[in-house]
Amino acid sequence: MEKKDVRYSTQLIEEEGIFNDKFSKILKLDESGSSYVIISIMGPQSSGKSTLLNHLFGTNFKEMKAEIGRNQTTKGIWLAKCTNTEPYALVADLEGNDGTERGESDTAFEKQIALFALAISDAVIVNMWCHDVGRIHGANTHLLTIVFQVMMQLFSGELHKRTIFFILRDKTKTPLDMLKKQVNDNVEKIWDSIQKPKLLEGTRLNEYFDVQVDALSSYEREEEEFKIEVSSLKNKIFQSIAKDGCQSRYFGVDAATLSISVEQMWKTIKENKELDIPAHKIMVSSLRCDQIVNGKFESLKNQDWVKLHKNIISLDPSLFGEKLVTILNTSLSQYDNETIYFDESVRAEKRESLKEKALQLFESSYQGLLDHQRCITFGTFKKELDNALNERKTFALSASDCTERFMAKFNEICTDATIPQANWDSSVVRLQLQQDMGEHVTSLRETKLAECNKKYKKQLKGALTGPVNDCLQEADDNTWPTIKLHLERESKSAVEGLTGELDGFDIDDKRKDEMLAHLEDYARGVVEKKAKEEASRVLKHMHDRFLMFFTNESKNVPRIWTGEDDVKTIAEVSRLKCLKLLAIMAAIRWGNTAGNIEATLYLTLVNPNGKDDSRTRSTSSDPLAKSTWEEDPTMKTLIAPSECKTLWIKFQTDTDYIVNHANSVIQAIQDRKHAELMAKQAREEVVAAMEKAEQASKKVIALKKEAKEAAKKAQEDAQIAIADANKRAKEAQQAQKAANDAERAYTEAVEKAKRGFWGHVLDYLILKPFGWIVNQ
Repeated sequence: MEKKDVRYSTQLIEEEGIFNDKFSKILKLDESGSSYVIISIMGPQSSGKSTLLNHLFGTNFKEMKAEIGRNQTTKGIWLAKCTNTEPYALVADLEGNDGTERGESDTAFEKQIALFALAISDAVIVNMWCHDVGRIHGANTHLLTIVFQVMMQLFSGELHKRTIFFILRDKTKTPLDMLKKQVNDNVEKIWDSIQKPKLLEGTRLNEYFDVQVDALSSYEREEEEFKIEVSSLKNKIFQSIAKDGCQSRYFGVDAATLSISVEQMWKTIKENKELDIPAHKIMVSSLRCDQIVNGKFESLKNQDWVKLHKNIISLDPSLFGEKLVTILNTSLSQYDNETIYFDESVRAEKRESLKEKALQLFESSYQGLLDHQRCITFGTFKKELDNALNERKTFALSASDCTERFMAKFNEICTDATIPQANWDSSVVRLQLQQDMGEHVTSLRETKLAECNKKYKKQLKGALTGPVNDCLQEADDNTWPTIKLHLERESKSAVEGLTGELDGFDIDDKRKDEMLAHLEDYARGVVEKKAKEEASRVLKHMHDRFLMFFTNESKNVPRIWTGEDDVKTIAEVSRLKCLKLLAIMAAIRWGNTAGNIEATLYLTLVNPNGKDDSRTRSTSSDPLAKSTWEEDPTMKTLIAPSECKTLWIKFQTDTDYIVNHANSVIQAIQDRKHAELMAKQAREEVVAAMEKAEQASKKVIALKKEAKEAAKKAQEDAQIAIADANKRAKEAQQAQKAANDAERAYTEAVEKAKRGFWGHVLDYLILKPFGWIVNQ
């Protein structure tokens, strides 16, 4: 498919030497890809350079109009893009030399643009008149000498060959071969005459330049033939560029890189720093490789690496290094493929730069992975250490074994995650893990030691509190010796147990001795604390003790008041028991002496005026008028003597009520006995009365029996009388009936008598006798 002919042109360098940094955008180079060639043309003013380029590449450079005079048409350098070639071409049209406009003295600009064109171009067309072959100025001999001289110094390390096309305009009858030989000899002579660097002494022209010569007919006189020859020339130019050793230096160089490259080249030449200019290929390679490095790095960072980095928590550490190597090698391989046509030393340098940037990026993932694995390893370490301790293994052995095992495991993770290309330092993370483990071991050791200490303290508290309380409640002469014996026995047991456990913690003897001494102090503190607690409730204990002895015959056997009890004596004995309790709780006695507390309390509180040779009286008027009982260093006051006096007074007041109540009970018992006696007498009288009542009751019962029999006989008589009455009534009923019949007969006879004699007869003979009978 034929490519569409698109032409753009702009001035690259103005006549004052100002560089147009917008040329890439104007020519729309970013739309044309990165495969192109640069071709430039130089030669005398008004020699038809622009015309030749327009016919060769279809450009639209401004051409000279002969009818208005031969003068300068192109100023500076103009650049055009031609898309009808493969690859597309960037064509540079240079201002002509030997023009009158600048004059003979102003040749610096001509040399600068000529050097610039040769530096950036793949092919340079030297346009000259055929009849100037052999002439110094017309053949650009002087200009080529200077350009070759500087080129040898600028590009001595660059092996890229350039094509120089000498185009002989308006060819004559002189054979072309003869002209070619003459031009080649002249160029060879120029090459041999220039001073070369020591490293390039003896080099031949064809090692750096491919010199070709061709001739064209006159455009004005033989236009058709000119056009045919131009078409052939175009093919020759591209064939020369594509030849081995003359391939375009711009393959893969994008528009932005080209713009920077040519601008930097012109700036250096313009500032007369020719000898300091880096080789163009190296500069282009450096710029382009930098772009490729940045592109690959961005792609690697935003695609391949970011996926790996996001999944770093769930990634197997053994696969981390492999994935990083794959990502890095893929990126470097892509870089190698895209920079294959650039300078080898620059490629290698930039490749190393890409690798270093990638490794720096990877290192954050590496450190992140190690930090995550450090947390996981540390967590697992803590669990394993707890499990080992739960299996009753000694702390020191468990801690040492787990620390060594998990540090070795983490070292393997660090080794697996590291890649051969990197020299990453994992010492900080290793040290952090080691520090974390050490701090945890130290913290856990303190925790376990505290647990051991707490366990034996709890054991001591449980073993001492109850017995101490019982001993204090018992309150006899053996109370404190017994408490001391309990304390020594339980302290020894706890110390031996703690000593055995401390041996497994690998702590120094000083720390061990301190802990054991602290445990012994704690044991004594438990006893003293319990004694203080009970001493603070001594009044209640005295009340309870008094009630126990006052209301009980013996332990757990309640006292039954009979009315004959001696309440006063019982109360005194009970109070003495309570006095002993007060004396016992008044002070802690760790020594072997019991002290005189009880005797002092007795003589002062119970029997202040009595005599008792067995007790020692204080020489003081009030032995209790002091605040301490410390008769020797082993004694520790719990209840001050003055407080004992106050407590005893209150105790007596409280117990007086109980004693008085007991006396009231005794009196009630006696009153009850008297009442019982009176009740007995009353009961006896009631019994006698009840016996009399019983006899009367028996008589009543007999009378009731007789009455019952009489009633029965009366009932029977009544029943007989009733039967007889019923019989008589029945007979009366029958007689009544007969009377009724007679009366009826009588009535009927009267009625008949009224009717005659016979009626009178009936009345005297029948009715009157009948009436009498009825009346009877």
